[in-house]
Amino acid sequence: MTKRIKVLIVDDSAVVRQALSDILGSDPQIEVVATAADPFLAAERMKTVVPDVITLDVEMPRMDGLTFLQKIMTQHPIPVVMCSSLADMGSETALKALEYGAVDIITKPKMGTKQFIEESHIMICDTVKAAASARIQRHIPRREVAPKYSADVILERPPSRAMVQTTEKVVVVGASTGGTEALKLFLEMLPEDTPGMVIVQHMPEHFTAAFAKRLNNSCRVTVKEAEDNDTVVRGRALIAPGNRHTLLKRSGARYYVEVKDGPLVSRHRPSVDVLFRSAARYGGKNIVGVIMTGMGDDGAKGMREMHDAGAVTIAQDEASCVVFGMPHEAIKQGGVDKVLPLDRIADEVLKRSA
Repeated sequence: MTKRIKVLIVDDSAVVRQALSDILGSDPQIEVVATAADPFLAAERMKTVVPDVITLDVEMPRMDGLTFLQKIMTQHPIPVVMCSSLADMGSETALKALEYGAVDIITKPKMGTKQFIEESHIMICDTVKAAASARIQRHIPRREVAPKYSADVILERPPSRAMVQTTEKVVVVGASTGGTEALKLFLEMLPEDTPGMVIVQHMPEHFTAAFAKRLNNSCRVTVKEAEDNDTVVRGRALIAPGNRHTLLKRSGARYYVEVKDGPLVSRHRPSVDVLFRSAARYGGKNIVGVIMTGMGDDGAKGMREMHDAGAVTIAQDEASCVVFGMPHEAIKQGGVDKVLPLDRIADEVLKRSA
């Protein structure tokens, strides 16, 4: 029997602790070994049991989550997944936590529609599994959860060959766990006249705006959260907003994005598969596609579709990934032209889009 992932939940809200306990405890691969209302109580719990993953609130009494995260990473590193209620200031704090070593961010469960509860369940369990896999370097088999939609629910499969190539190139990128830092390194290496870019990074709603702002401050290219009908232009990267699918579209010579609602695709919204399928359909040979670090298989089918439509496709290599799941699945699908370490992807993108 596979050893279960031991989780410690740290949150000052009893409602959130119970909700997270119920969600995580329902997964046969996860065991909630303890909960704590603040970091001091968490430290006491850890004297008797060492968790594989900690879920950690941002704002708590006695000690904030960011300070506790720093102590964990300097004294006894353990995979940490930050929780946030998605306030604007909180999202900035949580993004800072990623720089300090947090593996990922999840949304605090809220009471609401049946759909929201079901989607939170899938996302939270998969995020905890990704965290365990990323830090302790062991494979955690993913539990199949139905329904698991493909990109068909957002955009039907493209024809076998896309439109005739034009001179304008577009870069599309997909990433998940570990992607925030990978994207930062990648984008900071690009010049200000880089071909237009559309990016899906799995993040909760509201976080993507703060993430885009932080990247914009450190990169030569302009980075912004995508809005419906934004034109894809040279020197600008559009980040798909959390909780919205983002598609590449084309009208004549103009590329633009469509931002829309829809069900989870490959367990995510936004979905890399949705972006990549739209790129295959409307961009074809004009596309350079990149798939980066992340848990699961989102983007693998879409990358194969781009490859079959004549796009150039690149995957991040295993050694430089936090989690090699998404690139590995894309390679298995046969849709990857080149596998490269993270620090060489920018140069390859520029070469292939010249």
